Amino acid sequence: MSGFVAGLCVAVLPLLAAGFWLGRRTARPANLAGLGSPVEHATFQTLHTASLAAPPLRAGLTEETARKSARKLRSLLGTDALCLTDLKEVLVWDGVGAHHRTEIMDRLAGPLETGRGEAFPLTCDTPDCSVRWAVVAPLTVDDRVHGALVACAPRESAVLVRAAGEVARWVSVQLELADLDQSRTRLIEAEIKALRAQISPHFIFNSLAVIASFVRTDPERARELLLEFADFTRYSFRRHGDFTTLADELHAIDHYLALVRARFGDRLAVTLQIAPEVLPVTLPFLCLQPLVENAVKHGLEGKAVSSGTCHIQITAQDAGAEALVVIEDDGAGMDPGLLRRILAGEVSPSGGIGLSNVDDRLRQVYGDDHGLVIETAVGAGMKITIRLPKYQPGVHSAGRLAQ
Repeated sequence: MSGFVAGLCVAVLPLLAAGFWLGRRTARPANLAGLGSPVEHATFQTLHTASLAAPPLRAGLTEETARKSARKLRSLLGTDALCLTDLKEVLVWDGVGAHHRTEIMDRLAGPLETGRGEAFPLTCDTPDCSVRWAVVAPLTVDDRVHGALVACAPRESAVLVRAAGEVARWVSVQLELADLDQSRTRLIEAEIKALRAQISPHFIFNSLAVIASFVRTDPERARELLLEFADFTRYSFRRHGDFTTLADELHAIDHYLALVRARFGDRLAVTLQIAPEVLPVTLPFLCLQPLVENAVKHGLEGKAVSSGTCHIQITAQDAGAEALVVIEDDGAGMDPGLLRRILAGEVSPSGGIGLSNVDDRLRQVYGDDHGLVIETAVGAGMKITIRLPKYQPGVHSAGRLAQ
């Protein structure tokens, strides 16, 4: 990410200089009249215009995003016309001289192939057309050309050539950030699919086997467990939204534990202490259930039937700006060194995928300070602590499922 930030700084600093030069050609905003120097006004105007052009470009280079940003980009350059293209066609033309579209695309073959900028005169039979010169600046992401920014003016200008190149670099940074956003979304979706794949073969088989064992001896119990199974799987395999509420996640965990208790009986005791005020807190979908499943597995691991009960405690408390969730078991525990290797992705023993998956997703959404905090040792059980910010920009729950 540091490379992208550096690229952004390199692109913005010359852009400010170009914006100052071009800003002198534009009228001073009425609401800024009498405030500050001309340089400060030009700098503010450039930054403000760039900030308005950035949001559409963060969705990638399409006809719609090009249309929404083209006028702001043309304002940055102060040119008579500007167009944005992909590799095949002009996505948008803003300003005069739109009849040059075909000529522009004919001349883009070289720059789109080499990734190098180019300036050339335009041929025109229209006497009053003010567009006589074009500057092409390719738009690149990861050394791949995605399209071009073309600025058109009445005459050749060395300043316009440099300014167009810097604006194109800034646009390229926005497209690179859009590519990162899309990659992050694909990664989260892939991780959720990995969790679902982990749940399917083990939990579903064991649950169905338990339900089948009650069909003849206790049909009503089998019916209740089947409904619990249906509700849990419906939640786990839902497709709308990457986020859920703490209330919904705990509701799914309740279905899961009902099925586990049917299998292990009195060998498993679960205590829940949930503060009502944290129930609406939003968190990544399928975030807590794998941790509870891990607690069940390691809580019962290595214990004989006669060795007593495994205790699991789930608490969720209000901690000011955060909700504090703790999942603790008194089971076999784990070697801390092995745990570090699991979280680092170096090894993936049975049951380890859930821990590393949840840790990665929490860090992606909330930052590295909000990864899993795990206390464990061999034979000492395991305590997992999660800090969930109550209010996080861009994090919204898809809402409670209809029952």
